[in-house]
Amino acid sequence: MIAIAIAAALGVAHWYLNVRPDTSGAPAAPPGGGAGVAVEAVAVKVAQVVDEVSAVGTLRSNESVVIRPEIAGRIADINFAEGEPVEKGSPLVSLDDSTYQAELADAQASLNLAENNFRRLDELSDTGSITARERDEALARLESARAALQLSQARLEKTHVNAPFSGILGLRRVSPGDYIIPGQDMVNLEDIDPIKVDFRIPERFLASLSKGQRIRVRVDAFPDRAFEGEVYAIDPQIDPAGRSIAIRARIANADRILRPGLFARVRLIVEERPAALVVPEQAIVPRGEQRYVFRVVDGKAMLTEVRVGQRRDGEAEITAGLAADDTVITAGQLKIRDGVPVTVLDQQPSDGGETAQKGGNA
Repeated sequence: MIAIAIAAALGVAHWYLNVRPDTSGAPAAPPGGGAGVAVEAVAVKVAQVVDEVSAVGTLRSNESVVIRPEIAGRIADINFAEGEPVEKGSPLVSLDDSTYQAELADAQASLNLAENNFRRLDELSDTGSITARERDEALARLESARAALQLSQARLEKTHVNAPFSGILGLRRVSPGDYIIPGQDMVNLEDIDPIKVDFRIPERFLASLSKGQRIRVRVDAFPDRAFEGEVYAIDPQIDPAGRSIAIRARIANADRILRPGLFARVRLIVEERPAALVVPEQAIVPRGEQRYVFRVVDGKAMLTEVRVGQRRDGEAEITAGLAADDTVITAGQLKIRDGVPVTVLDQQPSDGGETAQKGGNA
């Protein structure tokens, strides 16, 4: 019996030391002890990362005016074609000026009479034949006649309406022979090169705003094109209703295909980092509030804490914790722990030069 008990004890000891399965959680070493745990890995990519804020806006003319007369009169000539470009100072509308020509002639005659009367009274004043008051009254009539002549000349000039700046004319709202009154709409004039875009972004982006920032604009009329522009004005007043900031930018429009009033989708570029480190999202291992990756160092998996920046299109920017020549594991993290030997399958090289973008919704 004693011999049987001793044999049983030896058998248990042999099982415990040599046969019992490993329950420590670490992966078993591969047969032969030479290869590590099979994982997939990629090299850290160096790429340009762009921080963007998305917004919607409206295209506006660089300059816009509705041409209106300053005086009343009957239209004698219309000197433009609708929808065509015009240069600054080009004649647009001419009014019948016969009445204003007569007023100018009358004012000129009155001025001549006032000048003659003043000259005679001035000579009499030198001899003491008239009082100083009479001379002063004659001088006042002379100045009044001069002012009346200038007023008549100004009215006559206003019978010719010219373009205040270069641009494209809209559709006219009057015809030859119409009698118009001051302030009546005749035609609109739009300067659309460059063209402006007005948009708003939330107040939380205020610290990121500055003049000169670039924008990219898309419009439904040209869905396959993106238009580049630049911020040139930021409203100092925050809208208390929507808590938003009004921004205005310019877009080159030499071919004049963009038109005022178009709905615009705007991306405001607030920051660009041309040499950021980027890894695939699946390389990130979250543990509580911290983020980690497994680096491959001398054939072993090294758990490394990282700081994650922007995320977009399946990639994550790493702002701290990695170097440009690092290799990170992207598949197989559940089978490994810190310091475990690994064998990398199909490692992908870095394809630098791509651009990662982060969009913030306005």
